[in-house]
Amino acid sequence: MHLAGDRGTASVIWICGTALGVGLSTWWVTNAALHRRLGVDLIALMALIGTLIVGEFLAGALITVMLVSGRSLEGWAAGRAERELRALLQSGPQVAHRYQGGVLSDPALAEVAVGDLLLVQPGEVVPVDGTVRRGPAVIDESALTGESMPVECAVGDAVRGGALNAGGPFDLLATTGADDSTYAGIVRMVKEASAVSSPLVRTADRFATVFLAVTFAVAGSTWLATGELSRAVAVLVVATPCPLILAAPVAIVAGLSRAAKRGVVVKGGAALEALADADILLFDKTGTLTSGRPSLAEIISADGVGNAEILRLAASLDQVSPHVLASAIVRAARDGQLELVMPTDTVELAGSGVRGTVDGLTVAVGKGFWAGVTGAEPWVLRARERSELEGALTVFVGIDGVAAGALVLRDPIRHDAARTIRQLRRSGIRRVVMVTGDRTEVAESVGALIGVDHIESEQTPSDKVAVIRREAETGQTIMVGDGINDAPALALASVGVAIGARGATASSEAADIVLTVDRLDRLGEARLIAQRSRHIATQSVIAGMALSLIAMVVAAAGYLPAAWGALLQEVIDVAVILNALRALTPGQEEARLDDYGSQLARRFSTEHLSLRPNLVLLLNAADRLGDTDDPDPMIMVRQAQRLMVDEIEPHERDEEQNLYPAVSHVLGGTDPTVTMSRTHAEISRFTTHLGLVVKRVGHEPPGLADRRELQRLLYGLYAVLELHFAQEDENYLSLAEDNVQSGVR
Repeated sequence: MHLAGDRGTASVIWICGTALGVGLSTWWVTNAALHRRLGVDLIALMALIGTLIVGEFLAGALITVMLVSGRSLEGWAAGRAERELRALLQSGPQVAHRYQGGVLSDPALAEVAVGDLLLVQPGEVVPVDGTVRRGPAVIDESALTGESMPVECAVGDAVRGGALNAGGPFDLLATTGADDSTYAGIVRMVKEASAVSSPLVRTADRFATVFLAVTFAVAGSTWLATGELSRAVAVLVVATPCPLILAAPVAIVAGLSRAAKRGVVVKGGAALEALADADILLFDKTGTLTSGRPSLAEIISADGVGNAEILRLAASLDQVSPHVLASAIVRAARDGQLELVMPTDTVELAGSGVRGTVDGLTVAVGKGFWAGVTGAEPWVLRARERSELEGALTVFVGIDGVAAGALVLRDPIRHDAARTIRQLRRSGIRRVVMVTGDRTEVAESVGALIGVDHIESEQTPSDKVAVIRREAETGQTIMVGDGINDAPALALASVGVAIGARGATASSEAADIVLTVDRLDRLGEARLIAQRSRHIATQSVIAGMALSLIAMVVAAAGYLPAAWGALLQEVIDVAVILNALRALTPGQEEARLDDYGSQLARRFSTEHLSLRPNLVLLLNAADRLGDTDDPDPMIMVRQAQRLMVDEIEPHERDEEQNLYPAVSHVLGGTDPTVTMSRTHAEISRFTTHLGLVVKRVGHEPPGLADRRELQRLLYGLYAVLELHFAQEDENYLSLAEDNVQSGVR
């Protein structure tokens, strides 16, 4: 309209736009003042009022456009994070199954009262606190307590609301209502912790105070020196902090978008900036540093039965069992590419085990007495020792009424856990603390492997809150967890990070950041993205302010009217925004495996899953050599040698030729895989030496010297291979995109 000659209508539209900006700025400035903060919006408000006073209506309208654009960007980012989070989360228990007059009904959770008899079905969350009335019940309390393995509760035992039924159906006598349950109490703690947590400050606001003082000083001095209000308004117009209002949000929103593409939902720019600044890291253990579900760690067999056969028979039978350990055993057999058959004549007794017919054999899987364990055989003692010392669970397997072996299951450490902690230390984290509800001995064994600075074990939700408060006295804290018991600590920490891939509702709602993929290394990536985004935002803000200061001097000298100053400010805005958009691109430190490298890593991960259970053959062969009553220990020694020659060595050569070159460019350095190549050479040397001793012994019984030499070689190979596989899992194979590795350590 202005160009068409209707300047009056154009001015009215510009005035309306400027007035809108004044109204919005007044609201934002007032809101900031109520929270005792001085924001960048005060300069914009003064500039808008000034343009109305001196009649520079176009300049005022342009300022309004910039203000609304910046705020819209921030609002869009927060809304996107909330939308993605709502799509991720699953709701908690809303109904219960209640017996009433012999009929089962489904009342709302709020209607459950003390004394009600409830049915808890397999896979359901226990709705309220109560005692087992008909059982036993197999309860997964990892979300509540951090205890990594399922707990078996007999009739009369107490069960807490919020735990997961990991076994068959059971009846629960309610001892609390929904509002008084353990779950409800934790939710209340979350709200209390959220209420007292400190507000986070945006990058723009950090620069606002200084820029405000400089702007008002220049504008005021100009007015006093010249007596021309228009010059002072021109100074305010070119000082309108669009680099603060736009450039910083653009860089932060770009960082939020990059993080979301990597499976990390960040609830707003303030959380992203806080992630970049924090220097104390606290981790839960179960489900965070560990996988949170049982996994087969070792097969211990009686004489005469192969490990693979024990696993195949047990997994075939467990296909019909709903028990959480049964699914772990079946998964291990399928990972090992064993051929399973469907059992017949199956019978399962809760709390004891399952029995049935597999390939014409009567197979029993469960507790020792159920599987036919009658005495204290050495292999039985070894299996139970693993359970006591390493926090593992032991499942015994019987064949035709005779105990044949045991399956040892542990909650394995995530393969990317130690690498993630090292990466976070390099990014500026100075202290790492494990805070877990699990037992002390289990926590210490995990902490030693991943390299934490301090361990707090057997912690309740309120204990974790106390640890956060104590650590916050010396720095900004990041708390990472996945269970309901972590939610209060997540809410209180400077930055709460939830492992939300499995729908941990309470913790995800309390957290500032949610990992929507079940990978811990994405936290390290998110930290790098946050730091790069903040660096670019700060760089853009400083460059924009410097250019604005130059323009302010020119305007104060009378060479830059307000309208032209507003247009010049737009040029400055475009420059700093283009710079801020660099946050959309990955930095050099974010190098990842390409598609070919990821494909290779996944293939070798699968091979590790298949080979690793067989390594125990080396250990068993060495043990047999120590038994002087064994008439022919060389049978198992030759099996171990064939394993090395036919399976392990080809695997190692393939890694050397294909995998190592593919990962070298990601790891950096001149020769990043040299130590692993040296290990390959050592494995080959041990294997060759083993073959020479086996050839020398021939078919005769080995002498004492040969027994000792063979034992040394076999024990050495077992130790080196266990360590080597763990190092490759951690440093190389866990780099694969969408990694399928689920093995144990």
